[in-house]
Order: sequence, then C-alpha cells, then structure tokens
Amino acid sequence: MDYYDPMVLFHSFRTAALTTAMVVAAQSAGAQQPSSDNRATTGGPPVASNPALDAELFYEIFLGEISARTGDPGAGYAFMLEAARRSADGQLYQRAADIALQSRSGEYALAAAKAWKEAVPQSREANRYVLQILVALNRIGETPDLLRQELAQSPARAKAATLSALPQMYGRASDKALAAKVVEQALVDELTNPATGPGAWVSLGRLRLAAGDKSGALSAARKAQDLDNASEDAARLALELMEENIPEAEPIVVQALNKQPIPELRMVYARVLLGLQRYPEASRQLEAVTKEKPDLAEAWLVVATLQFQDNRLPAAETSLQRFIELASASPDAQVRQKSLTQAYLLYAQIAEKKKDFAAAEAWLGRIDNTDEVFSAQSRRASLLARQGKLAQARALLRNLPGTSVDEQRMKLSAEVQLLREQHLYREAYQVQVELVALAPDDAELVYDQAMLAEKAGKPDTMEQLLRQVIARQPQYHHAYNALGYSLADRGQRLTEAKQLILKALEFAPNDPFIMDSLGWVEFRLGNKTEARRLLEAAYKARPDVEIAAHLGEVLWSMGDKEGASRVWKEGQRVSPDNDTLKETLKRLGAAL
Repeated sequence: MDYYDPMVLFHSFRTAALTTAMVVAAQSAGAQQPSSDNRATTGGPPVASNPALDAELFYEIFLGEISARTGDPGAGYAFMLEAARRSADGQLYQRAADIALQSRSGEYALAAAKAWKEAVPQSREANRYVLQILVALNRIGETPDLLRQELAQSPARAKAATLSALPQMYGRASDKALAAKVVEQALVDELTNPATGPGAWVSLGRLRLAAGDKSGALSAARKAQDLDNASEDAARLALELMEENIPEAEPIVVQALNKQPIPELRMVYARVLLGLQRYPEASRQLEAVTKEKPDLAEAWLVVATLQFQDNRLPAAETSLQRFIELASASPDAQVRQKSLTQAYLLYAQIAEKKKDFAAAEAWLGRIDNTDEVFSAQSRRASLLARQGKLAQARALLRNLPGTSVDEQRMKLSAEVQLLREQHLYREAYQVQVELVALAPDDAELVYDQAMLAEKAGKPDTMEQLLRQVIARQPQYHHAYNALGYSLADRGQRLTEAKQLILKALEFAPNDPFIMDSLGWVEFRLGNKTEARRLLEAAYKARPDVEIAAHLGEVLWSMGDKEGASRVWKEGQRVSPDNDTLKETLKRLGAAL
C-alpha cells in the first residue's frame, strides 16, 4: 500500500488493543476476581470467571485509558464507567470520576461517584467522593447525610482529624452560613459526645466565624471548653475571636493556659496581645514562655522587639543574642539564614536608634538572603533619610531591581512609608497617586490615598476619595469611619459625621477604633459623659495611643486631670512620637 487507509488503521488498532487486553488478561489469571480487600471497598460481587467477559472488560479499560490520554476524555469516561458497572470495581468507578475531574467535568464526575455509591452504598470511599465533589460544585445543601456517614465510618483514632478538616473542606462554599448550618446538622451526634464534642464544636465555631457569626463562634468555643476545660483547640479558636475584637473570648484562653500551660499556645496569645497593642500583658506572657520553654527561639526574638520598642536597648541586644544562639542550632540551613537575617535587621534598627548609622549599615551589609534584600534596602533608605540624604534614599528605592507590577507596588509603598516617617505628607500623597494608578480598583490603596490627602491639607480631596470607595464597596466600613471622624475632628457637619460612624459600626460592631470615633463625635457634640463611656470602653478593648489622646482630653475637660495624665502617660509609653498625642498635649498646655 502506498497510502494509509483510515479504516484499515482503525481495525488494526482495534485488533492490537483487543490482543493487548487479552494478553494482559491471560497474564493476570484471576485478576478479574477482586481481592477480598477490594470487595470490602466496593461491596460488589466478584466478576465472573468468563474469559470472553474478561477480555471485553480489559478491552473497555484499555480503550478508556487510551481515549483519556489521547485527548478524548469523554470517550475515556464512558468506557471506564461501563467497565466499572460490569465489574462493580470501586477502583474503576474512581478512575471514571477522576477522568471527568481532570477534564473539569464536575457533573460527570458526580454521576460516576453517585453510580459507585448506588452500587455500593456502604463504601466509605464512594461516599467520600460524592461528598467532596458536591462540596466542590458548591451544592452544600445536599451533603449532610453524606457527611454524617463519613463521620460514622471514620475510625475513632482518625475522627479528630476528620472533624478538624471540615472548615477547610467547606471553606470555598459561597454561602458560608449555609455551610455552617449543614455541618451542624451532620454533627448532631458528635457535638454531645465527650470524646468528639470539643473538636466538633471548634470546627463548627470556625465555620460560624467564616460566616461572620462571631457570637455563634464564641458560643461554640465556650461549649468546646465546657466539655474539655484544657482544650487547646478551643483556646486557639478563642484567640482568632480576640483578633476579631471579641474580648469575651479571652477567658477561654486564660482558663486553658491555667489548666495546661503550653508554651506554643502562650506564644500565640502573646502575639495576639501585641496585635491589640496590649504590650505590658504581652511582655508578661513572653516572660512566662521563656521560663517554661527557654529554648523556644521565636519567643526571644519577640522579647527583643518589645524591649527595642520600650527603648531598653541593652536588654534587647541580650535577648537578640540568645535568639541567635538558639536559631543557629537549627539543622535547617534556610531556618538559620532567615533567623540571622531577622536578627541583623533588628540589630540595625537598634544601632539606628542609637544614631550609630555606620554600625547600622554594617549590620545590613551582613544580609545576603535574597528574600530579604528588599527589607535591607528599605532600612538603608531610612538610614539615609535620617542623615538628611532624602534624595539619595528615594533614589535607592526607585532603583531597586524589579519591573513587575507587584515589584513596582512594593517599591512605591516603601517610598510612601519613608516619606510618612519624615512627615512629608504632600510628597507621600503624590507617590501614593502613582501607586493607585497601578491598581485603581484597590480600595485599600485609595483609602490610604485619602488618609494622606487629609495629612497633606486636602480635606475635600480626602472626602471625594472616601466617597468613591464607599460607592464602589458599600461595606468598606473603614471609609465611613474615616470620613465621619475627619468631619468630627474638624468640628464640621457633626450630625452627618455621627451617622457615618454609626454606619461603620453596623458593619463592625464593637470595633474599638470606630467606638473611639463615636466617642470623639459625642465629645464634639457636647455629650461628655457619653463620650467618656465610649472612649473608656474603646481604650479597654484596645489601649491605642490615639484613643488615649482622645480619652485623656475628655477627662481633662471634665476636670479629671490626674486621670487624663495617667492615660496620656500610658499612651506615651506605647508611642512617644505620636503626632495626635503631642498635638493634644501642646494644645491643652499639659505637661507629663
């Protein structure tokens, strides 16, 4: 033949495929008899020992694999599913589903998994496949019975892991509230079981938190602790709630640590306290960590950072040296390098605070970790600026390598921060305009531009930008709060300012910074008693220096000068260079 006949080639391929399948069948005598383990999985009867059926089955499997691998997944799926039905073999049902998944055909994958489960109702693997595919297809409402079966079939030793994986499994559900409700239905037996209850309540709590139900998440954490008063998982959920400004969760953490003082858990607690700017309490927790587990390197680094912030520079250097000793003992070269980089950066900051710029530059010069070069160069720019070499500092940042959009954003953000530190707000605003131009729909960037516009003496521009953010993202509560506070601070349109702040509170109830804004507008309206109540609650939840400045002024105006001085001193210890506090003290003629 001097040409190729497609039909001849097709028949040749079919004959070769059949021959191959029959050879495989012959070489695997009894292969179509599922093993006892496989029958346990599939629950199906063994395939009849019929040579013709064996050959036909292998032929279907062969064609299914060939089709799937040569660009025809639809045919591959059909062949494999038919082979699965003929053999009642769970592995073939699974393979059919996998072929569909690989070709992004979720509904076909679901059909194969359902056929598998229908053929073998008690198969855990079949049930799990249907469950996972339904979740992936966002058909959450169809999963309660499947999840209940999965939990019932999980071995006791593995059930805790199954429960802890539920928030991640349902994490992509579009309706988070429905996901939490469905899981709660499925966990009805587990929630009251002393052995599984704590883990079940914690998982449910995380799902509720993802749905925005903070009170429901708090209730779940409490119920988990009621079943196990030393539950570490309940404490970790409570820490997540503390980060969401739910102070009522803190007793759960304290009780867990009293029952079982786990240094790693205490370390997380300290970090949360730092985030809440409760520095003295964080220091006490860190001190306890260094006593309970003195070889925990991370604790010494955070202690050194706090000591640096408190201007206790010799103590910070001692803690930092201890951190280096512990981190250097790590067998992981990457961990050692990263640890040294963190230490060198902090040493550079300590030297900078001492105004020893040469030493600071020397510490930065030790950094050869490519992942931290940007941080090192940013610190170099700060050093130059502090020495009056602002133009060189800005040029250094502008000339850093990197041309991608993300790299340009990093460089511009660093320049904005540099200019903020130098109180050059007009220049910072102009650079922020460049930054926003790279991502004009980024609400965070536009919000930051608005804040800089106010600092630069452009209140009208600030209001225009914030209203632009509100129009695009009506739930962006920071914009309502910022605009309301700005109006209140300038004594303008106070009724409107209060309404804006109340709107922000609808989206973020109990947020201490929004409560601070509300207290400040009440003060401007002349409602000093209510202002004091709000500001004291805000300061208790978040002892921030800005809140301290406002609370102190209200106390001062009410004649409580001793209370005002106490609050201002606390704020000054946290941030001695805060502009709001310094302006308040100067305006009122108060000396600390």
